[in-house]
Amino acid sequence: MAEPARKDVAEKSITVDIGLDEGAARLTPEKIEKVINTVLAGETGARLKVYVDTCVHCGLCSEACHYYLSHDKEPRWSPVGKVKQTMWEILKNKGKVSPDFIKKASEIASTECNLCRRCAQFCPMGIDIAYIITMVRRICHKLGVTPQYIQDTAHSHSATMNQMWVKEDEWVDALLWQEEEAREEMPTLRIPLEKEGADFMYSIIGPEPKFRAQLIYQAAVIFNVAGLNWTMPATTGWDNSDMAMFTGDFEVMGRIKRDHFEAAKRLKVKKIVMGECGHAYRSIYDVGNRWLGWKMPPIPVIHSAQFFAELLKEGKIKVAKKFNEPVTIQDPCNIVRGMGLQEDIRYVVKAFCKEIVEMQPNRDHNYCCCAGGGVINCGPPWKMKRMEGNRVKAEQLQATGVNTVISPCHNCHGGIEDIIKHYKLNMHLKFLGDIIYANMEKPAAA
Repeated sequence: MAEPARKDVAEKSITVDIGLDEGAARLTPEKIEKVINTVLAGETGARLKVYVDTCVHCGLCSEACHYYLSHDKEPRWSPVGKVKQTMWEILKNKGKVSPDFIKKASEIASTECNLCRRCAQFCPMGIDIAYIITMVRRICHKLGVTPQYIQDTAHSHSATMNQMWVKEDEWVDALLWQEEEAREEMPTLRIPLEKEGADFMYSIIGPEPKFRAQLIYQAAVIFNVAGLNWTMPATTGWDNSDMAMFTGDFEVMGRIKRDHFEAAKRLKVKKIVMGECGHAYRSIYDVGNRWLGWKMPPIPVIHSAQFFAELLKEGKIKVAKKFNEPVTIQDPCNIVRGMGLQEDIRYVVKAFCKEIVEMQPNRDHNYCCCAGGGVINCGPPWKMKRMEGNRVKAEQLQATGVNTVISPCHNCHGGIEDIIKHYKLNMHLKFLGDIIYANMEKPAAA
């Protein structure tokens, strides 16, 4: 495995990000104080106060953090260290901080914490540090100081209701293309568009029609073999991803989620089945719905890991053969720590694979791959910081001794693919859909 860059070299390098640099340059002390105190008074309330007042500065959260472990346990990389450098300073000074402080706080909150919530499991007081860091991102967003790459993606959401600037006709063309491809294998297959009253609406994330269209193909085959009554929208609302949640732009996040739910309501479906994405599930089930005032989503939502497990248990899909190589499982933070789907994932993998070699630790204690909380979306300027912070993850992957990693999350795929390349690991990744499609019973082509 390749060695990471030396700390002294890495920390002397200067990263240019116009979102931070130019955003901070426009600030005045008066604006900073006003925005901070407006957010603290109007959006945080008792939750933040309780967290700050109950923290006993014990540092037990430190051992949970992949950044801290990967930087030889240097205190400033610990979860509590990041809070001390950001929110505690904001509160102590009652919002009277400098533009340079806001720039650094945004860098820490957006590129040095992936909101994975592993630290919350180690805190004896139950403090959700990811929430505190999210509120730092929120303040920085309101001040216009956000890494440019992820801000551009949030703007794409705002303009087109999807993160990849896919136009409506391009979206429909992508579905028709995948249907045509799949019909060569299954002549009766359809990808039903705008079908009212279906049992479920299948929703995916923006990169699929652009870069991973085979996942749409595979899902269509699985659903058709299982004989399911399903649909996809032809209009906006099909993309369930949400970069605005990561930037702290909750207003755009609310627009995205409302559009998603309204598409499902318009089609009169019974539930939404989400594709293999972790952060999108967090957004629609845990964050975006609550920003809109719903304790729970207005339409039942299920992640594909749960859905595939149900199809197997009900005998709607069957195993034809098993994947012959040993595999390991990357537990996505947002659907394992965030929703407890670890055994659903393993039920599917055990059905279709001969051998699972678990990472140590695993399940809800697995290390974060530094992708599904927005860090990877801050783009190329911050990639090396992310790679250095993922050294412990690379060591964990390498220790399994296997070549195949399975994870039902797009961001995990992006994060781990970068780790594999950077640390020169001989590994590759698969989605659950990849494994199911390749090894399930399918009718013979006519």
